[in-house]
Amino acid sequence: MATIKLLSDEEAAAIPAVQAVFDDIRATRKTDFINNFWRALANDPANLKRVWETLKSVMTVEGAIDPLTREMIYIAVSTANACQYCIQSHTAAARARGMTDAQHGELLTIIGLAAQTNHLALAMQVPTDPEFEVG
Repeated sequence: MATIKLLSDEEAAAIPAVQAVFDDIRATRKTDFINNFWRALANDPANLKRVWETLKSVMTVEGAIDPLTREMIYIAVSTANACQYCIQSHTAAARARGMTDAQHGELLTIIGLAAQTNHLALAMQVPTDPEFEVG
C-alpha cells in the first residue's frame, strides 16, 4: 500500500508543473502510460521535475552504454537496494528493449554471485590488493 497519494491524470492536470512533467514523460517514452512512481512523486512538483530530469539525462541519452545494458545495471542496483518497484519496472523496460530470458537468467546469476562474494569479502574484511587500487 502506498504511503502517499498517487495523483490521477485529472489531479495532475490541475497542477501545471506536474502536467508539464507528465507530458514530457509521455513524449519521451512515446506512451500515454504514467507509472505509479511518477504519480507518487507528483505530490512534490519540484522533486518530480528534478528526479525526472535526472533520470532522463542518464537513461534516455546516447552514450557509451547501450539502453538495454543501462536497464540491466538498474535491475542489479535495484536488487542490491531491495527496491521491489524498481526491479519490476526496469525488468519490464529491459524486456521492452529486447532482454531475452537467457540474458535475464545470466543477469540473475551475476547478481546472486556478486551478492555472495560481496558479503563474504565484507565479512572477512579482506584488504584490497594494491594492484586493484585506482589513483
